[in-house]
Amino acid sequence: MSQFTDKNFLKKLALEYHAGSRPGKIEVVPTKPYHTQNDLSLAYTPGVAAPCLEIAANPEDVYKYTAKGNLVAVISNGTAVLGLGDIGAEAGKPVMEGKGLLFKIYADIDVFDIEVDEKDPEKLIQIVKAIAPTFGGINLEDIKAPECFEIEERLKAELNIPLMHDDQHGTAIITSAGLLNALEITEKKISEVKIVVNGAGASAISCTRLYHMLGAKLENITMFDSKGMLHQSRPDLNKAKLKFARGGKKLNLEEALDGADMFLGLSVAGALNKEWLLKMAPNPIVFALANPVPEIGYDEAVETRPDILMATGRSDYPNQINNVLGFPFIFRGALDVRATGINEEMKLAAAHALADLAKEPVPDEVNRAYNCPNLRFGKEYIIPKPCDPRLILMVAPAVAKAAMETGIARKPIENWETYAEELSKRMGIGNPLIRQIKARAQNAPKRIVFAEAENYKILKAAEIVMMEQIATPILLGNIGKIRKLIIDNELELENIEIIDPRAEDEKERRHFFADKLFARRQRKGVTLQTAREQMHHRNYFGPMLVEMGFADGMISGLTTNYPSTIRPALEIIGKQENRKVVCGMYILHTNKGMLFFADTTVNMNPTSETLKEIALMCAEQVRNFGIVPRIAMLSYSNFGSVKGSIPTITAEAVSLLHRDHPDLIVDGDIQANFALNADLMKEYFPFSPLADGAANVLIFPYLTAGNIAYKLVDEVTNSDSIGPVLLGLKKSVHVLQMGSSVSEIVNMVTLAVIDAQCKENPDKC
Repeated sequence: MSQFTDKNFLKKLALEYHAGSRPGKIEVVPTKPYHTQNDLSLAYTPGVAAPCLEIAANPEDVYKYTAKGNLVAVISNGTAVLGLGDIGAEAGKPVMEGKGLLFKIYADIDVFDIEVDEKDPEKLIQIVKAIAPTFGGINLEDIKAPECFEIEERLKAELNIPLMHDDQHGTAIITSAGLLNALEITEKKISEVKIVVNGAGASAISCTRLYHMLGAKLENITMFDSKGMLHQSRPDLNKAKLKFARGGKKLNLEEALDGADMFLGLSVAGALNKEWLLKMAPNPIVFALANPVPEIGYDEAVETRPDILMATGRSDYPNQINNVLGFPFIFRGALDVRATGINEEMKLAAAHALADLAKEPVPDEVNRAYNCPNLRFGKEYIIPKPCDPRLILMVAPAVAKAAMETGIARKPIENWETYAEELSKRMGIGNPLIRQIKARAQNAPKRIVFAEAENYKILKAAEIVMMEQIATPILLGNIGKIRKLIIDNELELENIEIIDPRAEDEKERRHFFADKLFARRQRKGVTLQTAREQMHHRNYFGPMLVEMGFADGMISGLTTNYPSTIRPALEIIGKQENRKVVCGMYILHTNKGMLFFADTTVNMNPTSETLKEIALMCAEQVRNFGIVPRIAMLSYSNFGSVKGSIPTITAEAVSLLHRDHPDLIVDGDIQANFALNADLMKEYFPFSPLADGAANVLIFPYLTAGNIAYKLVDEVTNSDSIGPVLLGLKKSVHVLQMGSSVSEIVNMVTLAVIDAQCKENPDKC
């Protein structure tokens, strides 16, 4: 669920997001070499004939020689797109691309999205059947009821690959997990609870079916559609609705809620009146899932019924019912055992796995992401959070086991420990760190100075972080120029604070700041006149705003060189008391997972003591992200294989770390390729602690090497990057790369907020 509250801004930003740089959200990437004529001869003619003939002789070999086993089709005819209705196949394509993106980043599943311009159920069934040989699984999406029931039922019967209409079953699986835990907390039995369902579309029908499978009795379920209660006397009910039609008295929603234990809303905003809520049984369970505005607001419901246990589809309240908790991992488990379908047992296994996961101790990185000291099983935590890294490790194996136990797995898993390791490696796809730190920043936004606000990219980033509630921007620069840029570019930056350090009305504050700077630097060559002149400059005025408590952090450097940006911060704010140096660290998300490079920006030719300090600061920061640091001290040598000053200094730094911090995983001197390849380490240097796993923190022997290496990797790979992150300053000041993109600026602001949070409350980091 988005944090955006301004619909016009959301629309504009979404259109820019989808159209920007390269239209759409997904692309096809080769997985084999293709640079030489020999490569192309193997990829296509004549070499491709060999796997073709193997597959013709043994059709199962299609999984061996092609991408089918990890390829899912997201198929829609656009007849029930999100809350937009029947908008057509092409109009629904952005949603299907988005679904493909979620499959990839959460479970490393490749996707082709296929939009079919066909509303006739029989014809659509035949089209899907005809293209099914391409895929290892099929995710039907946004197909309206009641046709979706027939389409899915027929395709499941006539195809032998995993297939699921997620609109039906995704919500059903997640709410079933929530219901299991809600019943446990409220000490109610599913066979006895009275359930009222408002809404009778695909999701509502599927949810209710799964509740029935869990033990809810049909006579205890009352369902409503837009025409009222599903009653056996109604002639307009289709087969799916008829199953939940009841006899007896026709009730309205208010009457049905009298004494009800649970309300499931998959309908419209405001459908549940708070007076009706008062009529429900003690400890009522309310899943109000209309989006973006639920059937009853969370705050209103809790105020009306303090004993309520409530879930919504929103991320800004407890217990978010989010389909991304289910479908990526359900298909992951089904594909990995080459299941011939997705049966009810597999769905229930996913629900139970999610319910069980919510009872486990929550990882620290998830707690930090939601700014909670300790999320724990209870009324406000009945379902895991979407950023929980354990989801793939819990749900996928549960689904795979259910497929095996029900006899539909064609490739049973033989070693579950090996399978868990394979799933862990897949978690490198996407960037969970960005998701976690963004959620963490949103829980306690800070005031961040944007020192170069006369630049469009800076203003665009300010707009985004303000609307996403990541930070409260303070803009520095000429007020007239900034306001003109805001108007010309139609930016949503009303009521934002703008300060012109040169303005006459800032004279008193400039002099106050200059006096403070002069007092600190008068014995280091700074005169009062110099200090007053410097306070006209944004890179001096900005850090002083932070130092004197007018702001919590600052970013700068987009249009100025690094030394001229960092020097004022060092002079005004200075190092933390327990730090001997300041250093710069870049964060890269690569196909090998998260990598941390240091020092890339500050220390030109560090000594062994300085390298030790850099390693310790990086280790502390990496732990703050919930990642175990594995540090390689890099060199052109491997453990003294080549003599020289660099290997000697590096090895001395490692000796100091081993002596003073024996629990830290660190080794060197070592070459970069060995540091990142655990197999090489095991073969050649089995004595090293890095032989058990690749390094993720790379400490370079001098600044030139670190800076060049970072920029090369960033430029020639598809890695996402954040940085440089300044470590060791007393307060949160961070320097952008010249030419940073808007998204990179937003990421840096997010980190600046996290840094400010940690500086304010070190015990929470």
